[in-house]
Parts: sequence; structure tokens; C-alpha cells
Amino acid sequence: MADGSVAGFTRDKFAAVREAFEANFASGGDVGASFCATQDGETVVDLWGGFADAARTKAWEKDTIVNVYSTTKTMTFLTALLIADRGELDFDAPVARYWPEFAANGKADIKVSHLMAHSAGLSGWKERVTTQDLYDWDKVCALLAAQAPLWEPGTQSGYHAITQGYLVGEVVRRITGKSLGTVFREEIAQPLGADFWIGLPPSEDARVGELIPPPPGAGAGEGQQTEIQKISFNNPVVDVSATKTRGWRGAEIPAAGGTGNARSVAEIHTILANGGVAKGKRFMSEAGCRKALELQIEGPDLVLGMPARFGMGFGLAGGSVPLPNPEDSMYWGGYGGSIIMIDMKARTTLSYAMNKMAGTTQGDMRAFGLAMAAWAAFGVM
Repeated sequence: MADGSVAGFTRDKFAAVREAFEANFASGGDVGASFCATQDGETVVDLWGGFADAARTKAWEKDTIVNVYSTTKTMTFLTALLIADRGELDFDAPVARYWPEFAANGKADIKVSHLMAHSAGLSGWKERVTTQDLYDWDKVCALLAAQAPLWEPGTQSGYHAITQGYLVGEVVRRITGKSLGTVFREEIAQPLGADFWIGLPPSEDARVGELIPPPPGAGAGEGQQTEIQKISFNNPVVDVSATKTRGWRGAEIPAAGGTGNARSVAEIHTILANGGVAKGKRFMSEAGCRKALELQIEGPDLVLGMPARFGMGFGLAGGSVPLPNPEDSMYWGGYGGSIIMIDMKARTTLSYAMNKMAGTTQGDMRAFGLAMAAWAAFGVM
């Protein structure tokens, strides 16, 4: 809508979701945003509205997309789960089976599952790296392969905010001969007609919304820090303005650089919510989907500084995030507030993506207010 008002649709019983979405704009909580919910593979809520830029001159349209930071990780997890389901990747195998150079400096026994669950001890680079270095796949992967772990692998999680995408992505590349963004596009996004990109082509730049950074002092990793947190958060420091550049958008940064909207995120994850089938096509076995729910590690996270429970990539209910059907649900969110929640029992997905960032890495009350309204409509509250 040209005036920035809310557009889209909700099935009848989801009227309260639209009211909650509109309330986020009325309160000033949102500038531009999208929200989508699916049930049994069908889209039941698809809303968007507000403005795609900080100056409020450009409406957030149906096809507006935005950098969703760590919600991108869920696409990386899904790609790895897909390859594992085909028998090409063994999560229990040492990373070095696929990536021999990775065995250096005491890492021979680190498993692929440790990469997926943030417990590999490689949550940041010891050697100084810049934002521009993140666009150089071979360089940042070589540094991680050469580096010693920051703590004993497998003993504790420490959120691999940026490094996780390179680590998992390089394993995928060694197995398939293709970059993670290419495998994701060819095997998942294109067959679904889903508008999510890990490595955005220049042809799509005009549709990208402008991220509005959180207020000073509210950003990720600010405040008193441990040595591990300093390495993980500050090398390099997150520069939100980088998301406006062609360098960032075009690079494959599979832990933080994905571009999409709530619709594409929710519709892609119907694969997991519906036992491996989406839009009439079987992508994975149901057992391969449920692998995501297998608890890998739980306890205080060395980087996030809060309790965490990680399955095969995804966050599981019970850490700092309550979810209905906790034994069958998983989620993850991105810096600023984007999020995806997947419930395999209710066969639902909920996703929110926005441009006005909060100082959070795992969603905030804008998303949870929408989720609670949707859960009530689904009858799972």
C-alpha cells in the first residue's frame, strides 16, 4: 500500500492476528514488517505493511525483502538436514572426514553435530577480521580450520553468531561441490518458489528494505564481556549499515546474511512442520525432519550469557523461550527481532520479519504478541 498501511490477508479465525499486527504500527513498535503463518502447509496469515525505509517514503510492499540476520541460520540447518537425510552427511562424523584441513590445532574429534549446536568452540576468529573479510569465503574458512577451539568442544554451547554459517557451509560445499547458497536455492527455494536468498543477486536490490539499527547501547553484545564474548561479538563488530551494500547482500554469509520476508521463511519451513512435504513435493523423510528436535546441548551459553537448548541447529523450547507443544517445537531468531517458530505436532509455522531493529537476538514482544494471537487461533494455547 502506497501510504504504508497494512495489507494482506487472514483466514477468518485469525482476525486477532491482524489486530496485533496493526497495533505494532500504531504503538510505533514497527516501521515496516511482515508476518506469516501456515497450518498443514496452507498459508493462513500473510500480512505486510508500513514503510521499507527509515524516512518513510517507500511503502513495504508484498514483495519487500529484508536482511533477517540469524534467522538465515535456519535455512542453513534445513539444507544440512536435507543432505543428511539423503545419506550424504553424517552428523556424528568428525568434521575432518569432509574437510581434512579442519583437524588442525586439536580439532580432529569435533563432530558436525557440534557445528550445528554451537558447541565446537569456534564462536569467533582469534585473528582480526573485517566486515569485508566476511565476503571472502576461502579466507574466513581457512582461518577457522587453522584455529584452536576457544573452549573444550562438546562441553558447552557458545553462540557461533557469524562463524556457524561458514563452518556448516564449508562441510556442505565439500560434500556437494556447491556453495551452501547454491544448494539452498536449487534444492529448496526454487522448487518452492520461495523468495529467500543466501547471496542476493543485483537484480533484486530494489526490493530490499532498509534496516533501522537499534538505539545506541541496545545492540547485540554491548556491555561487560568475557574474553569469549569479546572475540565472538567484536571481531568484526556488527555494522548494520553493511546490509545496504552490494558486498554484504551478494556474499554468502549463511549465519547472518540471508534476505527474505516472513512469507518465504514461514513457507520454506512447512517442510519441517509437515513431515518433509511442502507444496505437494516431498523434500525429506519425516525422520529426517525430526532429527532437528534431537537435543544436542543445554545449559548456560558462553556467548549469549543465558540458558540455551539446541537441537540439530534449531533452538528448542525451554531455554529462554516458551513454546506450545515443547517436545515438538523449535525456533530461531535474528538480531533485531525476526523469528521463525515451527511446531511439528500442530503442523504450523509462524514467521515475522521487520526493519526496525530491537537489541535482541531471539525475537521480542512484537513477534510474540503476533505468535500468541496465532496460537490462540490454532487452538494450541
